[in-house]
Amino acid sequence: MNAGRFPQRIVCLTEETTETLYLLGEEWRIVGISGFTVRPPRARREKPKVSAFTSAKLEKILALEPDLVLGFSDLQADIAAGLVRAGVQVHVFNQRSVEEILRMILVLGAMIGREPQAAALVARLEEGLDAVRARAALLPRRPRVYFEEWDDPQISGIRWVSELIGIAGGEDCFPELAQRPLGRERIVADPLEVPRRAPDIILGSWCGRKFRPEAVAARPGWQQVPAVARGWLREIKSSLILQPGPAALTDGVRAIQDVFFEWAGSEAGGAVTASRDP
Repeated sequence: MNAGRFPQRIVCLTEETTETLYLLGEEWRIVGISGFTVRPPRARREKPKVSAFTSAKLEKILALEPDLVLGFSDLQADIAAGLVRAGVQVHVFNQRSVEEILRMILVLGAMIGREPQAAALVARLEEGLDAVRARAALLPRRPRVYFEEWDDPQISGIRWVSELIGIAGGEDCFPELAQRPLGRERIVADPLEVPRRAPDIILGSWCGRKFRPEAVAARPGWQQVPAVARGWLREIKSSLILQPGPAALTDGVRAIQDVFFEWAGSEAGGAVTASRDP
């Protein structure tokens, strides 16, 4: 195989492709990353930061002479267009589901000539998700879960998060929103709809801002929500769940499931435990 046929100077505008390349042992190809990258921690030390999420320093990217720039979603369309006009090869992923995250990894592996390694990584991730499903079967009851991505306006329903809630053993309170890809389409228009759906657990991940359970609990009409009345408001760190990549399928889904088992133990009056793979 001629290694020169594949990209060797890659800029990753979001974290999930950076993490994937590190997991594939191909981090040497990365010449620039997003400033929001935290996984793996060493990436922040080793790679220059050239973008935020919806903005980027095009001249800084061009100076790196990339032969491929990887982006994500319509929110990076303007960045991608500017780079394309400058003659740079750009691929924008738009994965929204668990299956699409796994497909992204396979496609990225093919783009760099590492299909077997990508397939092996996907197999490991699928094995981990199967272990989460098996552990979920030990829950005495599936909790109803409201996941909040943003507080003003209230946004919920990220598809991969909704699916991971199900895999971890819960029931998403707003499953219909998971079919809508854009944030503006996933606004909970009536805040009192959350109390009507009576979640047992409220999970918050406010796009990098710290989740404030006390502010959520103080919302008018929310005091009788089971999650609020019993104190089941928990933060899932954005770096674990809001990037549609390996983190969400590993540490993210396990963090969600740990909350479910903690909740189940409180409901049962004692610990509900089950071993899980490290």
